Amino acid sequence: MHPDLKTVIELQQVDLRVAELTVLIDSLPAQIQTLQSQLDDFIHTHEERKKRLAANQKERKDQEGEIKVIQEKITRHKDQLYQVKTNEQYRAMLKEIGGEEANIRRIEDQVLEKMIEAEDLQEHVQEAAARLEGEKARVAGEIKRLQGERQTDLDERERLQACRKELEAALDESVRNLYERLRAGRNGIALAVVRDGLCTACNVWLRPQVYNEIRSNDALLTCENCSRIIYCVEPPAEQTEGNGQSAGAPA
Repeated sequence: MHPDLKTVIELQQVDLRVAELTVLIDSLPAQIQTLQSQLDDFIHTHEERKKRLAANQKERKDQEGEIKVIQEKITRHKDQLYQVKTNEQYRAMLKEIGGEEANIRRIEDQVLEKMIEAEDLQEHVQEAAARLEGEKARVAGEIKRLQGERQTDLDERERLQACRKELEAALDESVRNLYERLRAGRNGIALAVVRDGLCTACNVWLRPQVYNEIRSNDALLTCENCSRIIYCVEPPAEQTEGNGQSAGAPA
């Protein structure tokens, strides 16, 4: 294989891996932030439920106090029934007592609603309290793992970048410039494999003369269609024999 071709193949592999690592490295802070946000949301929801439960208990206590006040008022009104002098006053007192008893029933219904709500809140609060430390440990473990992966990726990228400099230095300047120009204009892919006479990057058949020339990989050639540097990878011998055909472009 042509030395420059061998080097640019290795350089392409290094560049692709560096690009892959960069994507992973750049995505890790967002993953860590997502984990932290999930924990923060869990804690916030837990704290909000605790506040609602405390407010519920206070409201129920206030309502029970209100019921007690009304009951005392009803007791006084019933005592006053024996002191009224006219039927009209008696009926008015009974009506007032009935209204106060209706108020008690209304407040008792509200208390019952609060009790049902409190049971639900208490269940969620207890469940979250039991899970809280586990959630904190899980998130801390995931963040530590991601940070470790990120450091590993950073170390590998640094090693590959050093390797890249060595590969660049080994290339002829014209070849290096060609590679960089193609890489910049072809979404980072400056090379393409040729299989059975086909450029796998643009899916265009090579002319038979070009294909025959490139099969040995002894020259640095470019695809006439997509301009990428091309090199040949022949199919396994058994595959060629099984097809009963020689590799090359169709007639």
